[in-house]
Amino acid sequence: MAIASFKRYEIKFLIDKKQLNALMPEILEHMNPDAYCTNGRYYYIYNIYYDTEDNAIIRSSLDKPYYKEKLRLRSYTSPTPPDGSVFLEIKKKTGGIVHKRRAVMSLTDACRFIETGEQPSSATYIDGQVINEIGFFLQQNKVHPAAYIGYRRKAYFGKDDKNFRITFDSSIETRRTEICLTKDCRGEPLLEDGQYLMEVKIPGAVPIWLADKLAELQIYKTSFSKYGTEYARSKILC
Repeated sequence: MAIASFKRYEIKFLIDKKQLNALMPEILEHMNPDAYCTNGRYYYIYNIYYDTEDNAIIRSSLDKPYYKEKLRLRSYTSPTPPDGSVFLEIKKKTGGIVHKRRAVMSLTDACRFIETGEQPSSATYIDGQVINEIGFFLQQNKVHPAAYIGYRRKAYFGKDDKNFRITFDSSIETRRTEICLTKDCRGEPLLEDGQYLMEVKIPGAVPIWLADKLAELQIYKTSFSKYGTEYARSKILC
């Protein structure tokens, strides 16, 4: 069972097409495209976010506490077959620092784990640690599928620092019906036409070249959560 762990700052910006085009030459000078994003290509991400019946997890998150956590199921194929590989992720944020731990398993095993607490088989000590961590979260939070969010992404990595990453998400679609990964990606748009969510993911300070370019283009950081924005919109539509 493959596993990955991340610890970093995540800074978000909402930008338009003009700002994206002006920023891209600078990014390409200092960064390389992800292997799945060569020649201007995108890749796609499909998520299920989990919450309690009274939406306690997202409501707490929107209050901006010092510590918060969430659980999501992620796939890179749509629709995902029952035996297809997915990532079960627990994401925590403490004082602005994001910790993400995830393990890959089949969609069937992931759904069984979330619904019944039956843990997938673990091949290594590290795998078991993450599964136990998610299991503890599930014991403390009786969750169900709350929202589906899918989008396309371009990603870039620093030439000098592989841990420095910038992503651009667009065509973000959300829904609160048929909340599963076995259905095609479809839903209501989360962003305005021509708008992009840019995320700077870095273990330390933002490079000077990027800070200078953001200031020149009048691109300012914002507080934006895909699930939080989706939840707020769903409350308005109720």
